[in-house]
Amino acid sequence: MNELLYGVAYYDEYMPTERLETDIAMMKAAGINLVRIAESTWSTHEPQNGVFDFTSVDRVLDAMYEAGIKVIVGTPTYAVPTWMVREHPEVLAETPKGLGRYGARQIMDITSPVYLFYAERIIRKLIGRVCAHPAVIGYQIDNETKHYHTSGPNVQLRFVKYVREKFGTLERLNKEFGLDYWSNRINSWEDFPSVVGTINGSLGAEFARFQRGLVTEFLAWQAAIVGEYKQPGQFVTHNFDFEWRGYSFGVQPDVNHLEASKSIDIAGVDIYHPSQADLTGKEIAFGGDSTRSLKGANYFVLETQAQAFPDWTPYPGQLRLQAFSHVASGANMVEYWHWHSIHNSFETYWKGLLSHDLGPNPTYNEAKTVGADFRRLSPQLANLRKTNRAAVLVSNEAYTAMEWFPLPGRKFNYNDVVRLMYDALYELNIECDVINASEAALDKYDLLVVPALYAAPDELLARLNEYVHNGGHVVYTFKSGFTNDNVQVRSVTQPGMLSEACGIQYSQFVEPNNVTLKGDPFEVGAEHNQVHTWMELIEPTTAEVLAWYDHPHWGSYAAVTENRYGQGKATYIGCFPSAAVASKVLERAAKAAGLWGADQENQFPLIVKSGVNDNGRTVRFYFNYSDASRSFVYPRQEGRELLAGDSVATGQRIELARWGFVIIEEG
Repeated sequence: MNELLYGVAYYDEYMPTERLETDIAMMKAAGINLVRIAESTWSTHEPQNGVFDFTSVDRVLDAMYEAGIKVIVGTPTYAVPTWMVREHPEVLAETPKGLGRYGARQIMDITSPVYLFYAERIIRKLIGRVCAHPAVIGYQIDNETKHYHTSGPNVQLRFVKYVREKFGTLERLNKEFGLDYWSNRINSWEDFPSVVGTINGSLGAEFARFQRGLVTEFLAWQAAIVGEYKQPGQFVTHNFDFEWRGYSFGVQPDVNHLEASKSIDIAGVDIYHPSQADLTGKEIAFGGDSTRSLKGANYFVLETQAQAFPDWTPYPGQLRLQAFSHVASGANMVEYWHWHSIHNSFETYWKGLLSHDLGPNPTYNEAKTVGADFRRLSPQLANLRKTNRAAVLVSNEAYTAMEWFPLPGRKFNYNDVVRLMYDALYELNIECDVINASEAALDKYDLLVVPALYAAPDELLARLNEYVHNGGHVVYTFKSGFTNDNVQVRSVTQPGMLSEACGIQYSQFVEPNNVTLKGDPFEVGAEHNQVHTWMELIEPTTAEVLAWYDHPHWGSYAAVTENRYGQGKATYIGCFPSAAVASKVLERAAKAAGLWGADQENQFPLIVKSGVNDNGRTVRFYFNYSDASRSFVYPRQEGRELLAGDSVATGQRIELARWGFVIIEEG
């Protein structure tokens, strides 16, 4: 791919009036060179069982081709038509909340043979029809796929077969999961109960892992079908999403992104984030780093916001800032959901690039500048290669285990710890990958940050110890190494195997009440020198203590430690600290790992990102995520500012307007 794609999701079927020609003219004026179609309209394409109508698809493909706009066709399998549910109500997922009801999307059982039969038929009918069309460059399989908590009798039966294959014998299963407790022991495979009501965290976590496997299997199944029709040069992608907190936040609990992405050609992602005064770029960066790391390659932003909600409508300049922020993380596509605002139904007030009047507006006008810049700067910015020396290690298994054994008060979960550490790196301008706990290549990183690795196999902990011994630097947070991958608490002094590299031990933990760090060791001030939610009563064995608790009873215990082990260092944060403390700990670790340099002379809200382009030149982005102008001294090799075309000299002071940015190509 030698160009940046700038696109929109387009639903000709939703339009209140005929305006395809008008829409295309406005797209061309905005520099839109791609649309995604068809993923949401199964009931339009198959209005009755076996009756197909692809009129809207055909007319859009023909019109887009004539206009020179590329098309991604989605498989429309994530929202089932009414006739299917009427004829086969069993396609609705049975969940812990009961039988499914028709209405919302993503309510089906993705393991249902009936659903899969009809899904395969519509995929083959649609993709077989469009695959040779010259406008089509690729396919999106399904949409933000998850398992939708399907857990009916058919799924339970599959789970029993799964654990029987994995564990072999009931004796081993009972031992690994501690099922003697409360007479949960299973003495016959025929007696295996539904897991929906289990109180056993090990069994429940294994079922969650199994459900994530269903998603991997389903996407691989779709990819294989589409692959039969895919033409040379076409690709298959999927739009992964994240834990949702009104916007994209953290690790998706219901999908193992690394495993699920193996069946697709290009990793895709949906990233939504706060805007206006709350725009920080953190969600853009986290989503991008997570998705780029799946395949170690450039990725597609298949959905992001244009206007969306009233509190997301961007300030002037923010749409451009957001678009180039995606590119700076390695995106080769920025696509808005969606082109036009819908005039009725569930997402009426999730506005698109166009408002409800379907005419030009300030956001659309700003998109014109983005489209023009994307077209002009594609040779310098497409296929940006990023090589990061830091990584954040995340784990679906740790997330699930901590849902079974949550932090006190349930105010914070696993993702809060992940984002605490990731956000601190982001604000320090330390670019990183976000890698899965099963990632093999740890030694290519100088710094690993490991948040709350509550559940992990011995093999992984041994690899982490080896990584430190061989010269790596790792920062752990509390609740790491506590259980094995079956969520069985290790019957040794904690943090188990990590004690070897961390040089600490503890056997008790408490919920802090008015606890601070003694003497404000990180010089963050009284407001930020607080410990909340969780604290482990750590005793150092060989570690240096960086911070002690300040408390009349717990004051003899360490809160943060650092230990030299072999050629490297392991830092352990034994409590839930403030963001300011987390930042100071990571700053210390980054300096020890040799990751402190010119980029760290500027910190949030001035964000620095970089990569190497197809011309072999380094490109650096400087973003101002604030409502006030900022300036910085350019510390690198002289180059050219790509937006304005001006020369930039080493040591030159550069002014950034509020929500402004510059892109400098060195050399």
